[in-house]
Amino acid sequence: MSKVALKLSASLWSADLTNLEAEIQRIEPYVDLYHLDVADGTYAKLLLFFPDLVKSIRVKTSKLLEVHLITQNPERWVSQFAEAGANRIIFYPDTSSDIQNMINMVKAHNMSVGVSLTVENPVSLIQPYLEQLTMVCILGTGFDVKGVDDIVMGTCDKINDLVQLRRNTGLNFEIEADGAIRLHTVPKLRQAGADIVVPGSLIFCPDMKKNIAWLQSL
Repeated sequence: MSKVALKLSASLWSADLTNLEAEIQRIEPYVDLYHLDVADGTYAKLLLFFPDLVKSIRVKTSKLLEVHLITQNPERWVSQFAEAGANRIIFYPDTSSDIQNMINMVKAHNMSVGVSLTVENPVSLIQPYLEQLTMVCILGTGFDVKGVDDIVMGTCDKINDLVQLRRNTGLNFEIEADGAIRLHTVPKLRQAGADIVVPGSLIFCPDMKKNIAWLQSL
């Protein structure tokens, strides 16, 4: 297990969206960055965050905002989220017709690049691009569902594969675990080598401080 402290990327999808500013203020002292899922109903049957909302969030925090594009043709959103104040764009490699071009676009807008792998996507899909990435996000559940209690089989193996690749190549991308972040799954994800987890309901809850202290102890 890494000796570096586990980072928390708070999933604002699980916040009280009618009181978002207060929710950000409540967890601001305890989290490292914010995770904003963006979906337009194409790649997944979801409608989630949009550029103007990200722009509103940007002025409420100085912490890194990572925009997770759960969309087809992610290239069309890069400039809008850059203008909204995003610091990192995460996309699925099978949603882009030209992965290298997508990476170049994000970097041209002075944002860092991450890729996200669904439960079906193998690590080999992104291996040629790893040296250009800041992070890799491993999904432990289907991306069109919420509230799943456990990660799918093979999630930790995929994280461990990335750890081995990173060690063998000398690269320094971070590994993020997203989906089913629960009290019983985080230790397994951390043990496999996750550097960042994306907690939602685990921290947007009455036991927020207790759960965050526990997460930070791992």
